[in-house]
Amino acid sequence: MAITTTINYPHDALPVPLQEGYGLRPVSPIVRTQMTSGRARQRRRYISTPTVATVSWLLTDLQAQAFEAWFRDALTDGAAWFNMNLRTPGGEAPKVCRFTNIYEGPDLEGGNFWRYSAQLELFERPLLPPGWGVFPGVITGADIIDLAVNREWPEA
Repeated sequence: MAITTTINYPHDALPVPLQEGYGLRPVSPIVRTQMTSGRARQRRRYISTPTVATVSWLLTDLQAQAFEAWFRDALTDGAAWFNMNLRTPGGEAPKVCRFTNIYEGPDLEGGNFWRYSAQLELFERPLLPPGWGVFPGVITGADIIDLAVNREWPEA
């Protein structure tokens, strides 16, 4: 079940998160039960699990005011889901996410900027569609196929 939202991160007014400290941590979909024999059984509990993104921003005075007002008013103090362009191994694309708690900061940095940090919950792990994992060679060799199709083959 995919979630949708009409609330968007204000990319026109605020910068994207910094690369420094940026990371994605998926929530485990596995349940593990330790058996008396010493072995363990494990199974997949969920098909759709969230990913937590660690993000931070450096904002000017006016951007910081706009960020805090957007967080309060548009996101109902961070409770609402919103769309935001985030970078993943699949490239930069809009992701549905929400704050896991209130942001940290503002902390004065360099005398001119305010640092804000937060954890964002992405509604789904940023993966290729189901079925692609059966053919990893096709995924890793996609650049060769792209070159062959676009450079080597003549136009019809």
